[in-house]
Formats: sequence, structure tokens, C-alpha cells
Amino acid sequence: MKEAGFTLIELIAVILILGILAVTAAPQFLDLSSNARTAAVQGVAGALTSGSSLNYARRSLSATSGVAVANCTAVSGSLAGGAPAMPTGYTITAAAVAAGGRQFAPLTGPNGVTATFVALGIT
Repeated sequence: MKEAGFTLIELIAVILILGILAVTAAPQFLDLSSNARTAAVQGVAGALTSGSSLNYARRSLSATSGVAVANCTAVSGSLAGGAPAMPTGYTITAAAVAAGGRQFAPLTGPNGVTATFVALGIT
């Protein structure tokens, strides 16, 4: 009479193979947090660039609409909700922007991650 089932050697081999797969795949999943931080800062930089473009268009039509931008830090006022809408932990490096000009401005997020956005100057 033959019994059905797995031998101890077969079970150990399967556990060993699963362990090797887990050890090789774990670093890829553990490093996702730095990718998420970078993506978050790039997302805020993209929102600042879009806000700056929309502000430029709005201000070009009416001098009383939108926000005057003579410095890169003023672009945060073009976000929906104004300057308080800037997420906490993010800082814009101050740099002058000429009226009608553009300036590539660095944005620093939490943990020192940086990204660049475009500030369009308008009075």
C-alpha cells in the first residue's frame, strides 16, 4: 500500500526556493518608498508649473486677476487655495523672475528630495 503526499525533502526544497525568491524580490519592494518620495515632489513641481502657466494666462487678461510673480516663491499663490495650499515640508528656493520671462526654480520636499518647476514672471 502506497501513501499519497509529499516527502520531507520535497517540502524543504519548496521552502528553500520560496525563501530564495523572497530574498531576491524584497529589496525591490523596500526601495519603493524613495521612488514614492521623488514622485510626490515631482507632482508638486508639476502642479506649480501648471499653476504658474494658468496664472500667467489669467493675469495677462486682467491685471487684477491672478497673482503677480516677480519671485519664484510667489508661484505658490497660484495654486488652488492660494499660498496656504502649498504642502507642508516643501520649500521653493527664492529667485527673481523678470516680467514676461521664465525661471527654472528648485523645489525641495521632505527628506531633501528636489525637483524643478518653471515660474513665469508677470506683473
